[in-house]
Amino acid sequence: MVSSDPAPSWSPEQYLRFEGPRSRPLRDLLAAVPDLPGGSAPRVADLGCGTGNSTAALAARWPGARLTGYDNSPDMLARARRREGTEEYGDRLDFVHADLDDWCPPDGERFDLIASNAAFQWVPEHRARFARWLTALTDGGVLAFQVPGNFRAPSHTTLSTLCVAPRWRARLGDLAVRPNTVAEPADYAADLERLGCDVDVWETTYQHLLPGPDAVLEWVKGTALRPALSRLEGDEEARDAFLAEYRSALADAYPATERGTRFPFRRVFVVAVKR
Repeated sequence: MVSSDPAPSWSPEQYLRFEGPRSRPLRDLLAAVPDLPGGSAPRVADLGCGTGNSTAALAARWPGARLTGYDNSPDMLARARRREGTEEYGDRLDFVHADLDDWCPPDGERFDLIASNAAFQWVPEHRARFARWLTALTDGGVLAFQVPGNFRAPSHTTLSTLCVAPRWRARLGDLAVRPNTVAEPADYAADLERLGCDVDVWETTYQHLLPGPDAVLEWVKGTALRPALSRLEGDEEARDAFLAEYRSALADAYPATERGTRFPFRRVFVVAVKR
């Protein structure tokens, strides 16, 4: 079964529910970015900017930067654009609708930094886009991104199993076979070294301690679960039944304690400097 669905709908509020642990990998990524060729006023692109939190983090890291965030979700962009023209950011930030599958800089503009926080996993051919994106960098410019590397974790495998269960196969079965679009660290390094970059690549498994009931379910509602929820939108009975089954499976895989629910989360980081 091949889906002709549009892009899944996104909920800014749901995504930001765990803003603290979601933002930590970006902070770790930015700490590894070297000096940019733009000096104190670099030109920065944020690919897959979502609600604009990542763009704001970039603005804090480079206070003199001119930044543009790109995303294909109108709901996320509406939230991000609340920052445009504010006293804090002035005219330093703007947000543009774009699909990363075919994104390229407007009018040949070049950037000192192209950054992305947990977005490239939604672009199946992102490795094939590296050459194009590197042409958008100034000499000495940086491509820096992090992506989740947890597609074999129970949060994902139980979801795939549920999608192909007899009750859900007709409506959700194709969602179970989404390919793992995230490469291994060594593969990213090899790709970008072949394209003439100096590359720093690493991986980290965070041991998040999530508060509240059904914590892992609430986390994935903001990310991996979005395609299934979008497919069931408008059928509340089916949606509630699906969530009940998934909630039970997650409770077995990630038992809650008095202190919260431990949620291991692997991420892959890449910082590539264009020679």
